[in-house]
Amino acid sequence: MTEKPFSQACENNKVPILQVLQSVFTHPVTVWEIGSGTGQHACHFAGHLPHVVWQPTDRAENLAGIEQWRVEAALSNLNAPLPLDVADAVWPCATTGIDALFTANTLHIMSWALVQQMFVRLGNYLNNQAKVCIYGPFNYHNAYTSDSNARFDDWLKARDPLSGIRDFEAVLVLAETIGLQLHEDIAMPANNRLLVFEK
Repeated sequence: MTEKPFSQACENNKVPILQVLQSVFTHPVTVWEIGSGTGQHACHFAGHLPHVVWQPTDRAENLAGIEQWRVEAALSNLNAPLPLDVADAVWPCATTGIDALFTANTLHIMSWALVQQMFVRLGNYLNNQAKVCIYGPFNYHNAYTSDSNARFDDWLKARDPLSGIRDFEAVLVLAETIGLQLHEDIAMPANNRLLVFEK
């Protein structure tokens, strides 16, 4: 068996993110997570939000690692991870739609074209009154919010020129285009933000 994946960033940010999610996902609902990564967030949030069903998703090559975390956690409200690439024409939620969505540290990894595609798909799948939480670093008024974010952006673009920290204003336009209203823009540790939208 391959070694279970681990992200120190997930360990660092899971507690402050959970504090926000506890105030957003207050009713029984299935939360779809886009880009579950290692699976650490899925396990932590499902364990502390027993009234929700957590649905991890990621690209196919990451599912085995997520499953290792899920099996170890043994939580009845944590579903097996499903393959989802935001570029896919049909998402696994096609029959039910999405009432709640969470994604962390994904928009700056994807190309801007993929970010745009993700919002187009969300426009198709988000149900009315759906709540959407997006966590990560953002620029405001075309400016970095910290020197560390500027260095992080340089690192991202050196690794993949199509990636990079996104402009809050540009993301807001994509969200509003599909009927999402911004409810909160919350400052988080390490110069990150948590954007809370509702359709």
